[in-house]
Amino acid sequence: MKKIHLTPRLQMAADMVVRQEKNGWLVDVGTDHAYLPAWLLQNHREQFAYVIATDLRRGPLDRARQTAQEAGCNQDIDFRLCDGLAAVDAREADLIVIAGMGGETIVHILKNAPWSDWRGDGPMEDKVLVLQPMSSFPDLRGWLQANGFSIEEERLAREGETLYTALLVRAGEMGPLSPAELWAGKNSSDPLRGSWLDIWTARVRRALEGMAQARGEGVSVRKRELEEVLGGLIEMKKEWEAWQA
Repeated sequence: MKKIHLTPRLQMAADMVVRQEKNGWLVDVGTDHAYLPAWLLQNHREQFAYVIATDLRRGPLDRARQTAQEAGCNQDIDFRLCDGLAAVDAREADLIVIAGMGGETIVHILKNAPWSDWRGDGPMEDKVLVLQPMSSFPDLRGWLQANGFSIEEERLAREGETLYTALLVRAGEMGPLSPAELWAGKNSSDPLRGSWLDIWTARVRRALEGMAQARGEGVSVRKRELEEVLGGLIEMKKEWEAWQA
């Protein structure tokens, strides 16, 4: 049997799943090689009544089956070829992991879950979501806030020279996020938080520099929005530095 080892990015998501201590049905959306469900089954089998792995393409799903077979858990995972949650019933998903995708893709998957009335008291009410976006962070956080979800926790992990974040999300009211928080998440004392804020500060400054010579009402509005984001990021960095003292 092959022992599965996760990269820091996936380990961060797996640790979030394990801490839920939820003995139920797990769905790994866009599973690719199925490293995450295979690791969870090897190390925390007792937490999961049933595991589903989905992928949009047949090739990744075949690789997922191979990983599971080598890891000795092929019989414990139900592999489904589908777009996101399209082939998953609401009763089959207590904990949903969507990792390694753009924020806009994660929004697409959640919006198109084939469960009627999934907002409010609908089928999403008792779900736990572990989301690990790779891009479009403001779009994802903004959509979650506007559609009845609460980001309960964000974590950071370093993989090589790159920082990644993971979000623990449930249905519920979430207080308003500032423009800077939409980009970088709520502030925390995480040791990696300072570097995370530096990354976003640099990106916003580059965007503003690129707009320096541009003209027009739309440009002016966007510049003001980015300036507000930049100011918020700078204030969060000061707050984080105070926490480190």
